[in-house]
Amino acid sequence: MQRSEFSITSAYTYDRRSVARWLLSHVGRYWPFALGFYLCFITAWAAYSGAQAVIGRAADVLSGPPDYAALTALTLGVLALMVTDSFSALIGSLSAETVAARVEADIRQEFYESLLAKSKAFHDRQRAGDLIARATDDTNLVANMIVPGSTLISETVLGIVVPLTFIFFTEPRLMFIPLLFVVGYILTAHRYLRRLMPVIQRQREQYGLMNAGLEETISGIEVVKASAREALERSKYLRNAQRFRDLFIEQGRIEARYLPLLLFGIALGAQFFHALWLYSIGEIGLGQVVAVIGLMNVLRFPTFISLFAFSVFQAGLAGARRILSIINAETDLDENPNGYSAPLRGEITFEHVSFSFAAHPGESPHQVLHDISFHIPAGQTVAIVGQTGSGKSALTQLVNRTYDATSGRVLIDGVDVRDWNLDALRSQIGKIEQDIFLFSRTIAENIAFGAPGATQVEIEAAARAAQAHEFISRMPDGYQTVIGERGVTLSGGQRQRIALARAFLAHPRILILDDSTSAIDSATEDEIQRAIRQAQQGRTVLLITHRLAQIRWADQILVLDRGRLVASGKHEELLRTSPHYRRIFARYEHAVPETGVVRATEGAA
Repeated sequence: MQRSEFSITSAYTYDRRSVARWLLSHVGRYWPFALGFYLCFITAWAAYSGAQAVIGRAADVLSGPPDYAALTALTLGVLALMVTDSFSALIGSLSAETVAARVEADIRQEFYESLLAKSKAFHDRQRAGDLIARATDDTNLVANMIVPGSTLISETVLGIVVPLTFIFFTEPRLMFIPLLFVVGYILTAHRYLRRLMPVIQRQREQYGLMNAGLEETISGIEVVKASAREALERSKYLRNAQRFRDLFIEQGRIEARYLPLLLFGIALGAQFFHALWLYSIGEIGLGQVVAVIGLMNVLRFPTFISLFAFSVFQAGLAGARRILSIINAETDLDENPNGYSAPLRGEITFEHVSFSFAAHPGESPHQVLHDISFHIPAGQTVAIVGQTGSGKSALTQLVNRTYDATSGRVLIDGVDVRDWNLDALRSQIGKIEQDIFLFSRTIAENIAFGAPGATQVEIEAAARAAQAHEFISRMPDGYQTVIGERGVTLSGGQRQRIALARAFLAHPRILILDDSTSAIDSATEDEIQRAIRQAQQGRTVLLITHRLAQIRWADQILVLDRGRLVASGKHEELLRTSPHYRRIFARYEHAVPETGVVRATEGAA
């Protein structure tokens, strides 16, 4: 069974063993509509082909003595057949459109749910723009593969088989050339598809690259503007767009050499000659000639439309492959639905933990943490300090199981995090990072994101605790103010205070603050520190910061250097015993006696 961080027990199960099985399982969910389409279009093509046979019969009547009663009956018969054709085609088209619309919605939902189920490590290796292209454009191509792609291919098959059946019953001797045409059509169409599919597959990949580049430029527009690199980004996008265009030109060249249309013209002329030759020697009547040529002309539409149908179908197939490749991609973590679940106390233990991370598949993993061991009793506040790149954030990401340790164990309340139910674990751990992410929703919705059932009173209480209530109240719509994407309409300090309010409202048992007050002025920081101290009562707090004012009141300080835990203890103790800690806070250092402990530690370092 595929691992997943998130699942829905009532979700419909699709067959993902291959693209064909996956698509058929989606369509099969609405089999009554699919069956209705085929029944209606078989009826429609039978009626249309039958009308050609009746017209041939009318030609026989016209060639003899006038028989107005027979002509009237034949005329009404043609009218009835054409009306049947129209109504059947209409109902069949509505059935097919229903299937296409529902399958598109189902695939988009299945894809979105699969993205939610993937691990952070998986998303670290993906480009957001490419995923968006798969969720939008590729799903639309899959819908187009059903309508008009599959419907036109079905019409192609019916539009060839049904007229040939009528030709056989009209005059079996006139079947040779149509059958020869069908053989030539199959061979040339197969060659056409073999050449077309790789080009369309590259089109979809190039579209994903182009979309990913566009998304990155828009997301990083502030950097682009600040660096005056508009011209560079324009040239990069232009190159991607030109490659995408060139692939469409290559597709056009392949489509221009679509041989079945040429074969049909030759077959029609040969069939006309054959029919006239049989008529000239008295083997068949004029009505049979008219009927057979009329039925041969019916083949023109499926032959012509298959050019478009195959291209649309192949594009949808390429899109389906791209979507299914993401859905079937293995994720690093599993939600462990039957795992341990209990209220957290907040005790954290690392036992010889090492962690490696590969930014891209196939790359050698980079060692981030090395053999780290420590114990944090429940309810303590622990500061984690170290130079940039020392592994501070990576360490905290192992606590809430954003990633799994490569070796060793991370224990929460004495239970390995891998044995916890993932939802039970993460729902009781709050984290605020330096790079705050806010949704383009109301402020109230952002604060209540981790507690969707919170009342307005609770939301405002959390905002007050985070010192955010005052500036929120000054906004035009207060808590109902819709902020821009990622909270760009707010200052850095305002975003961080909303994030703090969000964490306070969720009442986590373990609170991780990753340099979460870096964009707050000193006065506001003092107020927030008081709020954090009040909120930490009965909670375990992991604090990543370089601000001495925040570190001083920590119960324990962990010092990291190049992924190793080199010291731990209280602030005053570490100033005397840890050269690494002294280097980090050299500007705060005051004269301290150089004890033997210092010399011994430096020698060990």
